[in-house]
Amino acid sequence: MTRSTLKFVLAPVLASLVLAGCSLAPKYERPVAPVPGMFPNAPTSPAAMPVSASADLGWREFFRDPQLQSLIQVALENNRDLRIAIDRVEEARALFGIQQSERLPTIGVGGNASIQSMPDDLRAGGASAPSVTRVYQAGVGITSFELDFFGRVRNLSEAAYQQFLASEQARRTVHITLVSQVAESYFRLRAIEQQRALVERTLKARQASYDLIKQRYDVGVAGSLDLYQAKSQLDSVRADLQEIRRAEQLAQNALLLVLGTTPSNLPQATAFSQDQLLAQIPVGLPSDLLTRRPDIIAAENGLLAANANIGAARAAFFPNISLTGMLGFASGAMGGLFSGANRFWSFTPQLTMPLFSGGVRGNLDLAEARKNIAVSQYEKSIQTAFREVADALAGEATYAEQLNALRDLETSAAESLKIAQLRYDNGIDSFLQVQAAEITLYNAQRSFLDTGLNSLMNRVELYKALGGGWLENSAAPSAAAPEASKDAS
Repeated sequence: MTRSTLKFVLAPVLASLVLAGCSLAPKYERPVAPVPGMFPNAPTSPAAMPVSASADLGWREFFRDPQLQSLIQVALENNRDLRIAIDRVEEARALFGIQQSERLPTIGVGGNASIQSMPDDLRAGGASAPSVTRVYQAGVGITSFELDFFGRVRNLSEAAYQQFLASEQARRTVHITLVSQVAESYFRLRAIEQQRALVERTLKARQASYDLIKQRYDVGVAGSLDLYQAKSQLDSVRADLQEIRRAEQLAQNALLLVLGTTPSNLPQATAFSQDQLLAQIPVGLPSDLLTRRPDIIAAENGLLAANANIGAARAAFFPNISLTGMLGFASGAMGGLFSGANRFWSFTPQLTMPLFSGGVRGNLDLAEARKNIAVSQYEKSIQTAFREVADALAGEATYAEQLNALRDLETSAAESLKIAQLRYDNGIDSFLQVQAAEITLYNAQRSFLDTGLNSLMNRVELYKALGGGWLENSAAPSAAAPEASKDAS
């Protein structure tokens, strides 16, 4: 092949690579977040606004319990949902690689041999020509390379890239959710263990009360009503104990599921409180969620992919130009195949253009409809995130006072029980007053434990809703942080 011929063949390919930057995709504009500019129940003064974000707060700093930290690490190494999410990232990465390869020529090396026998009347040289013809070929070729003048392949590659990024954000979402699930399962198990300890203490007290009344009944001091009231109280707590034991087993099963394996030691019943969590969580502004929440980022990646698919659908209205070519050697004898005189080349451009474009128009309508869906999904993800943060902030604003009220209720109920028991022992009141005081104290104690658990869960939910749980250790503070802290002081 001559130099001028080579230039002629390669010029369209080079032009296609240069013009690949052209795109018919719509100009992307991020939709306006359909939420207020501030969270309810959030700090509003500049001095109260935190500098860093919850997403930068590592889970080892947020969860202070060493045993919980070790369980989270076990889950991150063994949970099947996280493994599936990681594999889906690799799947999306491979699909992007396949689509990206379409933007470059596919160059291959090949060879073939053809042996053919023809009758006398069909031979190219007449009856005197050899009856058997042989052709041997070997060379380098380009197979149907599309000249992407209108950005169809480029936009398809961009869509695949955005889907890959979305899969990575989906993995982050699973990671964050898993961290919070382990914490919630752990706290639930610990709270149930405390509930069981409370019920067991109450059962002993009710048993002692029943035994005392039974003795008084046997000597004729107490009546049958007192006896059966004490027995009903005892049986009620016995039933509660079985319910608690069942709940404890279910909580252990739930924890093992999220861990993905059976650790050597499960949590033991020890006292715990909100001190095991970081007291202050940086909240920030709703606009921060757009860059902190992986589900919102993934939704925007989906929107960008839909936008690119519109560009590919628009490009389908224009001519499609593809090239097939080969450069090599051809000979009728295998022995002289690679001699200089046997060089050959072939160049086959192909142009196709839709004539009746109903299907092409339908594909464009489909791409535009999918973009509208992606816009709505993106906006909904923002609204969902805002609602989750707002709900958690509502809990942060009320749980502390509720726990204080329940603590006071427990103290009052305990004093009431002492007085009722004293009045009963002195024959002033019936056992009914003691029974009512016991029930009030018991319910107050259980409510306090339930509310304490809900308060812990709420803080974990706030951490997750703000995008926290992705980092193991806290990110380094920004350079503006010291100055902002100084101004706040």
